[in-house]
Amino acid sequence: MKKVDILAIGVHPDDVELSCSGTILKHIAQGKTVGLLDLTRGELGTRGSAEIRTIEANNSAKIMGASFRINLDMADGFFKNTKENQLKIIQIIRACQPEIILANALDDRHPDHGRAAKLVHDSCFLSGLVKVPTFDENGDLQDRWRPKSVYHYIQDAQLDPDFVIDISDFIETKMQCILSFKSQFFDANNTSELSSPISGQDFLEFIKAKGRTFGRPIGVTYAEGFNVARTPGVDSLFDLL
Repeated sequence: MKKVDILAIGVHPDDVELSCSGTILKHIAQGKTVGLLDLTRGELGTRGSAEIRTIEANNSAKIMGASFRINLDMADGFFKNTKENQLKIIQIIRACQPEIILANALDDRHPDHGRAAKLVHDSCFLSGLVKVPTFDENGDLQDRWRPKSVYHYIQDAQLDPDFVIDISDFIETKMQCILSFKSQFFDANNTSELSSPISGQDFLEFIKAKGRTFGRPIGVTYAEGFNVARTPGVDSLFDLL
């Protein structure tokens, strides 16, 4: 693991792909480095399995051009905002020292999403405290590190974004990343598994439609939306164009 500009965290494999992979692809194209961190294997998902989703997640990371992808093996559905789980995330943050962290939605249909958002938010704060010791894989004491910003991508719930990012040039590659998780989405040949809220034939069109909805206010074809828990600052009014 090496230093990256952005660390994108999702509680389930495919959270990042569905909600902010266009933004990730855009920043990688601009020369930024991005690491991916999944908190669970998504083992409680209706379709597929933890083993299948791990393979799919790694395939997506290759398409995306991520610097690394790590899974912390927390309990899907039952993880809590505990010291133990905070320290696991802090170790990763201090190891790769991101300037920006992307995290799950502040509030959403799936209870894991909002709970993960709070866990990541708290871990980012604690990671900046010198009296919270963590150690790297060699047993050496890690330096404290607090990201400059934490942005929460919008997921299933129709939240009003605090800002949006134009991803029009990256929508097709975003869809390729999403479709890496073929166990989760519509497949006319797969009739043996139960349906889920994201396995319907129209779900992928919904993802594109949501991108169009976010893009319309800024006059672009597709965008992704984000919320903030802390007011961001800008150097100039022209940064808001």
